[in-house]
Amino acid sequence: MSDPRPLHSGWTVRAEGDGQEFPATVPGCVHTDLLAAGAIPDPLLDDNETRLPWIGRKTWVYSTVFDGIAGERVDLVADGLDTVASVELNGVEVGRTANMHRGYRFDVGHLLRPTGNRLSVRFSSAYEYAEGVRDAVGERPNAYPEPFQYIRKMACNFGWDWGPTVVTAGIWQPIGLHAWSTARLARVRPVVTVDGDRGLVDVHVEVERTRETALQLRAEIAGRTAAVEIPAGAREATVTVEVPSPRLWWPRGLGAPDLYDLTVTLGEGLDTWQRRIGFRTVELDTTPDAGGTPFVLKVNGRPVFVRGVNWIPDDAFVTRVDRARYAERIGQAVEAGVNYLRVWGGGRYESDDFYDLADELGVLVGQDFLFACAAYPEEEPLAGEVAAEAREQVVRLMPHPSLVLWVGNNENIWGHRDWGWDEQLQGRTWGEGYYLRVLPEIVAGLDPSRPYWPGSPWSGDPALHPNDPAHGTTHIWDVWNTHDYRHYATYRPRFVAEFGFQAPPAYATLRRAVSDEPLAPDSPGVLHHQKAGDGNGKLARGLDGHFPPPATFDDWHWATQLNQARAIAFGIEHFRALSPYCAGTIVWQLNDNWPVTSWSAIDGDGRRKPLWFALRRVYGERLLTIQPRDGSLALVAVNDAATAWSAEAQVRRVGFDGTPRAEATVAFDVPPGTAVAVPIPPDVATPVDASGELLVAGSAFWFFAEDVDLHYPAPRYSVAASPTADGVRLEVTASSLLRDLTVFPDRLDPAATVDEQLVTLLPGETAVFGVRGVAETDPAVWSTVLRTANDLVARE
Repeated sequence: MSDPRPLHSGWTVRAEGDGQEFPATVPGCVHTDLLAAGAIPDPLLDDNETRLPWIGRKTWVYSTVFDGIAGERVDLVADGLDTVASVELNGVEVGRTANMHRGYRFDVGHLLRPTGNRLSVRFSSAYEYAEGVRDAVGERPNAYPEPFQYIRKMACNFGWDWGPTVVTAGIWQPIGLHAWSTARLARVRPVVTVDGDRGLVDVHVEVERTRETALQLRAEIAGRTAAVEIPAGAREATVTVEVPSPRLWWPRGLGAPDLYDLTVTLGEGLDTWQRRIGFRTVELDTTPDAGGTPFVLKVNGRPVFVRGVNWIPDDAFVTRVDRARYAERIGQAVEAGVNYLRVWGGGRYESDDFYDLADELGVLVGQDFLFACAAYPEEEPLAGEVAAEAREQVVRLMPHPSLVLWVGNNENIWGHRDWGWDEQLQGRTWGEGYYLRVLPEIVAGLDPSRPYWPGSPWSGDPALHPNDPAHGTTHIWDVWNTHDYRHYATYRPRFVAEFGFQAPPAYATLRRAVSDEPLAPDSPGVLHHQKAGDGNGKLARGLDGHFPPPATFDDWHWATQLNQARAIAFGIEHFRALSPYCAGTIVWQLNDNWPVTSWSAIDGDGRRKPLWFALRRVYGERLLTIQPRDGSLALVAVNDAATAWSAEAQVRRVGFDGTPRAEATVAFDVPPGTAVAVPIPPDVATPVDASGELLVAGSAFWFFAEDVDLHYPAPRYSVAASPTADGVRLEVTASSLLRDLTVFPDRLDPAATVDEQLVTLLPGETAVFGVRGVAETDPAVWSTVLRTANDLVARE
């Protein structure tokens, strides 16, 4: 569809009743406008957030003046208004909105002047609106004391257990004028299927008219063109293009993510729509078996083990996330071995930039509909908004081949079952009708090429517990909340859609965001940037049985980051070793929306925590892991690659001093998409001294006891640093066992990064680290930012 002429300049914003105006950026939001004007402190630093809730309680007015545009029909097109808005042009109200997740179009040609047109958008308080809906329909339970389920607005604007409360307002998507005549493409819906060696694109079109004339509709792809006539007065049509033997779009690791340009043209230059599409099939195999109900995603008929991460909005102020930021963050996910991003239901329907990048990189995406952790009313005015929003977003996103699954909600069916909601509701609606009727009907009617799943978690049958690990998808949160991370090993899940463990952000990130002197786990700013209930208590309890209580802030920071990496790696290795019985893991969470202690692998400033490096190892296409089996130990080879894996591995039992104790060579042959366990001979698997020995098999390590019970030596090593074109080559040679050797260059320079962490070395072995963004070559300086697990428990 032809692009509107942007109206993005000359805007101001003011609080209603307050004469002071500030320059405004469009697209943008009031918080970033006030911040740019110096009118407020940065809401994401220290505890400034606590002094700014008044912003969400005000009415804000955005205004600009612009020259007109001529046309048979001129529309004001607003792709996104946040959220409760009245739109006024030259003193005349042209429309009202109450949904952040929809776009709007208003016929304004009759109101336009050649020059001096004044456009105002008045944003009422989201709180005031939501509380009014709550009062009208009755209160519903939710996970947080904020009214986010009574308004179609990004839920995490109201705060979360990892995010700040910053209730925004503003023109958050492009806005402009669209002049057109005769007819335009109002909606284009390409249904892409593969039938044998044929690719089919059924292009369903709706048109809007000013004249009731016959029109030609044409679609072109891969050098193939098809056309139909839309009769005079008709407003819908379908044209089908057949592509023989198309190159298929494949997820990363299984083939190339081939894309084709699809162009749809209405009449002779009346309107044009262009997108890239991909030919591929998607199905969800949930055929019951002896173990329960599997949840297996198949692309082009091939089962895919999901190595996933949960995605939240990458900034509390989402308009600051541009294509470059998406590219960086999704690129970090891909580099960590991720093949699937789950877009969580308390955020937003992500931008086309997000999905374009996923298309290009072969990353699979599951999109939640936007319902999270609450009972949602099904009465008006919300019911109509939910249906309209879902129809718009399904049509907008369905051209993207990376999108492989629609999910009805996050944790709401589970919440209704287990969190005491039913008693509180006393018969009131809570969203079940959306998840089991409205949304599946919309997906089936508009986007039949993709599966829909009612919730995360969901067991596939209302008669089953919604979070039963043996059926469908499950969330595992007793680990972190109440259990040690080794409790993951008690689960035999079919698909884990959420599980996570916390750690603080990188030191440089925390230091930028918090001005406490000195930093301490319980200093005011650090505590403010910990939003989880009893978060620091759970961090401390999570160390029990693994590490002693940290003596200093630096030890606390290192121990909790290391424990996070260990916990998630432990869980993933266990779950992947169950493949294909277990068909996927989606870690909570990839990213943060501000600098915070959270479950993320990449912190709010985009820095990679040690967890990210652990993910890169355990999310490799091929993984070796040592696992308990039948009262002993086995080497498990996991193969997610497209081809079989036949190899041998040397398994060694060695002392902490590097002395060989026993070894064996084991062979394995692993078909694609499976895991094979090979027993380790008892003389190798059985330690003589459990506190002073380990097993090594390639990149897999097994320690026979927890860190607190191991006789680690004090870490001894030598460091050599030499300059490179963009930083330093750092060589660390061990003269003792070094477990989980990690370099923290951001402690020397916030801009510095390193290419490896969590390296375990035996005496005499050397690790090489590539450090960028810092030129320091003094080994003594580098020794101050090297850490090992030995540091935390060494008895020497």
